Amino acid sequence: MNANRKRMAWIAVVVAVLALVPAVAGSFTVSLLNDIGIGALVALGLVLLTGVGGATSFGQAAFVGIAAYATAWLTTTQGLSPWIGLLFALLLTGLSALAIGMLTLRLGGHFLPLSTIAWGLSIAMLFGNVDALGRHTGLSNIPALQIAGWSLADPRSMYYLIWVVVGLACLFSHNLLQSRPGRAIRGLRGGATLLASVGADAYRVRLTLFVTAALFAGLAGWLYAHMNRFVSPSPFDVRASIEYLLMAVAGGLGQLAGALVGAALVLVLKNGLQDVLPMLTQRAGQLEAVAFATLFILLLHFARGGLMGLLRRWTRRRAGTQGASRHEAPAVDPLPHRQLPQRGTQVLSVNGAVKRFGGLVAVNDVSFEVNAGEIVGLIGPNGAGKSTMFNLLTCTLPMTSGQVRFLDHDIAGMPQRQVARLGLARTFQHVKLRPHMSLLDNVALGAHSRTRSGILKAGLRLDRTEENQILQEAQRQLDRIGLGDRVHELAGSLPLGTQRILEIARALAADPVLLVLDEPAAGLRRKEKMALGDLLRKLREEGVTILIVEHDMDFVMKLVDRLVVMNFGSKLVEGVPSAVRADERVQAAYLGSVV
Repeated sequence: MNANRKRMAWIAVVVAVLALVPAVAGSFTVSLLNDIGIGALVALGLVLLTGVGGATSFGQAAFVGIAAYATAWLTTTQGLSPWIGLLFALLLTGLSALAIGMLTLRLGGHFLPLSTIAWGLSIAMLFGNVDALGRHTGLSNIPALQIAGWSLADPRSMYYLIWVVVGLACLFSHNLLQSRPGRAIRGLRGGATLLASVGADAYRVRLTLFVTAALFAGLAGWLYAHMNRFVSPSPFDVRASIEYLLMAVAGGLGQLAGALVGAALVLVLKNGLQDVLPMLTQRAGQLEAVAFATLFILLLHFARGGLMGLLRRWTRRRAGTQGASRHEAPAVDPLPHRQLPQRGTQVLSVNGAVKRFGGLVAVNDVSFEVNAGEIVGLIGPNGAGKSTMFNLLTCTLPMTSGQVRFLDHDIAGMPQRQVARLGLARTFQHVKLRPHMSLLDNVALGAHSRTRSGILKAGLRLDRTEENQILQEAQRQLDRIGLGDRVHELAGSLPLGTQRILEIARALAADPVLLVLDEPAAGLRRKEKMALGDLLRKLREEGVTILIVEHDMDFVMKLVDRLVVMNFGSKLVEGVPSAVRADERVQAAYLGSVV
């Protein structure tokens, strides 16, 4: 609570200072702060899109331009109100972002940033070649904003509107990141497979985030047009997009405050160089870009996380580590739970599963069943096909042929997220946690498919009841695995063995019918393995069905009800642990002389 009070105190100080600036500062300073506020809006969208979501965009200035030209055209040529221009600008910007995002966001690697450069160039060229938009001369005589008859033509009047909008955008973004869709956004860097395992569609999450960032840029464009009352193509080209990205990077891509700090740093630095360089050289125009780039490189060299990242590391060293804590929230009704199938009912059946990679047959005609209320082990030597079989069951990989039925649904070929929503939860051989998210948030991500709130509802803080339900469920699962007093620690600070246990808690938050575990005991010490075994037995008693892939034979033999042994992609034998241990084929293929 002390940290929250300090944060609120700092925010109150910043708000008070910003409110008093027009009373004491000159016109140039006020105009510069107006430019900083508009830049911060665009940079804020980039912090969400690039810093949190991991999608780099070099085309945000194009969205600023779309909104600016939209409201300029509507108010100058059609004579409509700037407030109608706001709705039109946001609508056109959102539709443009949706169309561009649907075309480009499936591109991976360096292709996505390259595509943003392409449409950033093309949109800026479009502005300069359309007669209705004034071609390269632009549009002028854009009307000033008015509120209740009060004109905002003066920069000091416009100042308050700009910074109120910036403040509301920051509040919206903060609420968003502390919510169900916000956790999915923060999970984007973990990959599509991670999000699919909790029932989320990574492409849809990224597309929604892309449109949200574009709408922030659209707000900035609308403010820009009615502040300057003139628009032309040059402020909306790729160079401007790079400058917006520099703002986000310089301030700190991982933090919302970085957008404000970065916008201030970049614009103040640019204005400072324009004042200082002419006093030092007659080639100030040519050297400005060089000097700016040099200073920016020095900043990144000494503070790769931007200024806010540097400040955060410094304050953490001074504050030290946080003590143990629990999540405190109002008691609410728990999230609805699934009706688990009756013990002994068939939950999963695999019939004739085959997976080929070219000429290699990784899984060859494998069949087995898993019934409700039992723990089944899938074992075999290295290269036996266990991991491939695991990925076929969870629909991470498509089957070449065969059938997999889960709860009377034929799931072969079904998207992984749909299978997760049916009640099949999984962990990963290589742990997939978000290291910079707390234990509580990592586990809360598992409940994604059990809830429905979207970005708008979360940003406006209309999801509080559902959010409290999610966090209450996450706390319950953390208590279940013995980490209930460490909820605010970062997942990346945990040892590997504890991270594996945390993954199980995240899977349990999905309220699964079938829990599929990929080597959960790897990296655990003896006592941790014993605790894990006790937890899995308790889950079995509660009706949760478990399928486990594991190399620790002693752990598996003492835990499971049945074993399925694979070798060279085929099923070798199936039965109770004692019979499997005694089977000569298993001893020869897997156990050797250890019997």
